[in-house]
Amino acid sequence: MTDPHDLAALRLRLAEFAAARNWRPYHTPKNLAAALSVEASELLEIFQWLTPEESARVLDDPDTAHRVHDEVADVLAYLLQFCEVLGVDPLEALSAKIDRNERRFPADTPNDYSE
Repeated sequence: MTDPHDLAALRLRLAEFAAARNWRPYHTPKNLAAALSVEASELLEIFQWLTPEESARVLDDPDTAHRVHDEVADVLAYLLQFCEVLGVDPLEALSAKIDRNERRFPADTPNDYSE
């Protein structure tokens, strides 16, 4: 079993899973981006009509918690497969984006979200 905290191993496991089923021809950047969008929408659907308070307690219900976990897994799986196909290191991309955002939005600058 793959260590669930080893992102590289999970990416490899997903690639092997797709290869074993001959899905590689369908795992184009366009198709994977579309699938990622669909799965993110399915995650959003769980929260669609909840109040902010209800959404904060969504994991209290075991059935809903299971759905949330499944959709999170689907979103991450498609994102990792998308990154694999294009050769994007998702952790490197995230780190670079945080660096840019730290320069763009300095912590000592007031913003509209201050309380």
